[in-house]
Amino acid sequence: MAPFLRILGIETSCDETAAAVVERDAKGVPTVRSDVVLSQLEEHSAYGGVVPEIAARAHVEALDTLIDEALKRANVSLSDIDAIAATSGPGLIGGLLVGLMTGKAIAKASGKPLYAVNHLEGHALTARLTDGLSFPYLMLLVSGGHTQLILVKGVGDYERWGTTIDDALGEAFDKTAKLLSLPYPGGPAVERAAKSGNPQRFKFPRPLVGEAKLNFSFSGLKTAVRQAATEIAPLTDQDVADICASFQDAVSRTLKDRIGRGLERFKALYPDVEQPVLVVAGGVAANLAVRGTLQALCDKNRFRFVAPPLHLCTDNAVMIAWAGLERMAEGVQPDDLDVQPRSRWPLDSSAETLLGFGKRGAKA
Repeated sequence: MAPFLRILGIETSCDETAAAVVERDAKGVPTVRSDVVLSQLEEHSAYGGVVPEIAARAHVEALDTLIDEALKRANVSLSDIDAIAATSGPGLIGGLLVGLMTGKAIAKASGKPLYAVNHLEGHALTARLTDGLSFPYLMLLVSGGHTQLILVKGVGDYERWGTTIDDALGEAFDKTAKLLSLPYPGGPAVERAAKSGNPQRFKFPRPLVGEAKLNFSFSGLKTAVRQAATEIAPLTDQDVADICASFQDAVSRTLKDRIGRGLERFKALYPDVEQPVLVVAGGVAANLAVRGTLQALCDKNRFRFVAPPLHLCTDNAVMIAWAGLERMAEGVQPDDLDVQPRSRWPLDSSAETLLGFGKRGAKA
């Protein structure tokens, strides 16, 4: 049985600066003592996307204060912390440098061990914190530049079943919003517009539907949206709403096919798992149309559908701290202080190299 553990988590991989203190008792039961997140949305909204240099500077300015606040809210000091966990990748290299170097400095000064955490592993293990899941389970990761279907077999043991071969789903939402002059961030803006739209007006493509491999593709869908918008320009508010609704419908139907095949594969591989689980993680998990599609799919296939609370689906330090705790409990050795940040860091290092796999310069 693992001992009681308490860890400080640091997350700076993109445009949220975050710190958290999380505990894990001897039975593996977690307690989130503090969760502090500072969004940079206003700083980047004028540019229609995240500007790496601005993000890195904002992390430098805010991180020390956020760490102090996280410790204060948890009513602990650094001497009460057993280890430091900091995101080491994947993400924007400038932001990663800020968080990881801060984690190293704290670890060195306090004599605490350091865990350099894969941001994607944080997403993969969050459902164990929120819902106490047992391994194995299936996860759809729709976070930032990632759209992946991953078999989660254990801490540090992941098998990628599918990935995007071009644009990630979140990128497709953002680019569609920008094309239609909707505000940033694009995902929520597209969802709001779609509520008053006709999803049947435009027959957009459903990329890779019917393919045996479980990969994703959204570049063609994005192109179809641009062509439709160009043909009927200038666009009325109703045109924009109809395009957004039709876009979401195409996304939902694509996911229904891709994920449905994944559920069938899981059941064939693990016939003895009484209550198979599909977890969705990442910012796009907030989209109600996507959630509704996945819930219906799970109901049909007798899977349990788990979507962690939204604040734990987007970037946060709680999941980084929890991933560190999981590794500590498994007896994984901490990282050396010369560990380097990685802008690309696939969870499954043995999977076929594709664009969305997480290796720089990879192609389908």
